[in-house]
Amino acid sequence: MESIVDVVVLVAISVVGAALARRLGFVAPLVLLVAGLGLSYVPGFPEAHLEPELVLIGILPPLLYVAALQTSVPAFRRQIRPILLLAVGLVLVTAFAVGTVVHLLLPSVPYAACVALGAIVAPPDAVSATAIARRVGLPRRVVTILEGESLLNDATALVLVRLAVGALAGGAVGFWPIVGQVALKAGVGVLIGLAGAVIAAKLHRKIVDPLLDDAVSLLTPFVVVMVAEELGSSSVVAVVVAGLYLGHRIPYLLSATSRLQMDAVWRLITFLLEGVVFLIVGLQLRSIGEGITTGVGTTVAVTAAVIGVVVVVRFLWMYPATYLVRLIPRIREREERPPIAVPTVIAWAGMRGVVTLAAAQSLPDDIGNKDLFLFVAFAVIVFTLLLQGTTLPWLAVRLNVRQDTTSADALAEASVQYQAGRAALEALDEKADGAPSEVVERLRALIGSRSNNAWERLGNQQRETPSAAYGRLRREMITAERHVFKIARNEGRIPEEVLTRAQRELDLEESQLQRSDD
Repeated sequence: MESIVDVVVLVAISVVGAALARRLGFVAPLVLLVAGLGLSYVPGFPEAHLEPELVLIGILPPLLYVAALQTSVPAFRRQIRPILLLAVGLVLVTAFAVGTVVHLLLPSVPYAACVALGAIVAPPDAVSATAIARRVGLPRRVVTILEGESLLNDATALVLVRLAVGALAGGAVGFWPIVGQVALKAGVGVLIGLAGAVIAAKLHRKIVDPLLDDAVSLLTPFVVVMVAEELGSSSVVAVVVAGLYLGHRIPYLLSATSRLQMDAVWRLITFLLEGVVFLIVGLQLRSIGEGITTGVGTTVAVTAAVIGVVVVVRFLWMYPATYLVRLIPRIREREERPPIAVPTVIAWAGMRGVVTLAAAQSLPDDIGNKDLFLFVAFAVIVFTLLLQGTTLPWLAVRLNVRQDTTSADALAEASVQYQAGRAALEALDEKADGAPSEVVERLRALIGSRSNNAWERLGNQQRETPSAAYGRLRREMITAERHVFKIARNEGRIPEEVLTRAQRELDLEESQLQRSDD
């Protein structure tokens, strides 16, 4: 019972911290990290510890799966070159650069162990980077690159950690052999992810109950990860591929009710998981710092060197990766040359998080200087989240790297909405035989209202549009209707079932009105 109480306390604190972060205008991981660190000094507060298996099998898969579900596959495909350059090339270069520097500072520690530390701190976090990027309002291409990087770089890093730890038993660690192993494990992971996604898609097509759809969706990432782990392939690649495949096909696999319900379920799960994980990271910092037996001078030197290499190597990689490839005529003709501010912002968006936490704790106990490596990994998480996470919005504004797709999106939406409206009216004309004329006219008016609403988004945003006025007034009417039904239930004039049914209909209509506020 005590452990259950501890979990409830952690969840409650993470919810309060997330609410406070939104009120203050900060990103939730930053607030929860600081809150956890502060609570670790409160006498009697329960200690928290995450087992690496729990993170890698129980927490990371659903987070990556949801991120993949929400990623645009066409956009991902268009940005595949910069994504792979960051997710594979930069991770490998960072890992060997960190490993070399640490080995120079600690010659007694095997080079393979130093490379393992480099792989641990190499991948940016899938949660914090994209959350901050979306909140800042970065251009969509930048957000896609950061999302794609954070989805795939975990696979490179985790495979490299395992190979480096295995090399401590006598094998050699080389750049090209590592690249070959990463490619092999990633390839098998792709096949497993595709197989799991195809099976899940077949189940979704046959299921008509939204609850069963939710259950299949919740099970999919865990089943895919467990199969991939059992076969020794990259479980991260497998779950990401499954998420991309299913996310691209969700409109054809699930009913409207299933999609709405599944979205709500996954939003709640990711909200709670992200909050608790970063809170626990903060709670563990004190105990990790107290467990270090390495000298203070050595600890400070190694920590500063690793943080410096992680930050500097990302900058040194970004500019050549952005501009040198444009020396190739075919790429230069197809892609515009981005201003230097864009790779600068991407280079600064290198916050570390969940994967670094899990990979650090998965190091074997017999590895040399494990306490120091744990502290360095956590220091990188804290430094990048607190410094880069808090200054990224300022840097984006200073360099004028802002979202520039609002008007273009509105114009594209209005154009496609017009085409969709014409298709809907043609379908109505074909199927309207025998239907009451007033019903047909109501449906025509509905299509006209949607088309007008889309075009209104291109107009003056300072004045209330007709659609916004409709939404505001209709919400007031719904509130009045809801009140009458509650009074009727309280007076015994209608049973609870009638109130529930009416309440659901009003709730659905009110949720649709939210569109007028966007």
